[in-house]
Parts: sequence; C-alpha cells; structure tokens
Amino acid sequence: MEWSFRRREFRPETTKMKGTVMNTEQLVTELRHLSRNAEDLLEATAGDLTDKAKSARKGLHAALESAKRSCERLQEKAVAGARATDEVIREHPYQSIGVAFGVGLLVGVLAIRRNSE
Repeated sequence: MEWSFRRREFRPETTKMKGTVMNTEQLVTELRHLSRNAEDLLEATAGDLTDKAKSARKGLHAALESAKRSCERLQEKAVAGARATDEVIREHPYQSIGVAFGVGLLVGVLAIRRNSE
C-alpha cells in the first residue's frame, strides 16, 4: 500500500496476481457500480408481485447489503494497514531500510541461483 508522505493521503496498492493487475480502488469502484445496478434492478422489478420475483428480490437485497459491508471493511482494512505501515516505518526508518535491503538481497540470490541451475 502506498502512503504519500507529502500529502498524507492513501493511494490503494496495486499488486500483480497471476498476470492480472488488481487495484483496490478499481475493485471498490466496480463493487459500487454493481451495487447501483442491483439497486436499479430492485426498483425496476418492484411492481412484479409473483412469489418467485419476491424471493429473488429478497435474495438480491441481502447479497447487495453483504457486498456493501464487505466493501466498507476492505476499505477500512486497506487504510488501517497503510497507516500501521507508515507508523512502523517512521518509528524505525533505518531498520526498515535494512529489512528491505535484506529481503531484496535474498530474492536476488535466489533468483540468480534458480537461473544458474
């Protein structure tokens, strides 16, 4: 997660997972868009009074509320993680640099070792 030190604002992390770039901000935006579409569908089918439609509307409404709560938790966790990371790095800047250097060195050694085999 990226935390801007100058403006103190959170920018969601972009990670690469199996060739696909996954951005937390994009995920949240897509969930909100899906939520709006589902709410529009619920409003459009409000006049349908069949039992099957009522049951489907209830299920969709429950799933929609669950997705909204999950989206909010995802945002809260991302921001909390960024703040915690920022705090630790600010409290221990030289140790953080040392750990990052050590991990980078280890990854480099393992990559060279793997390529030489």
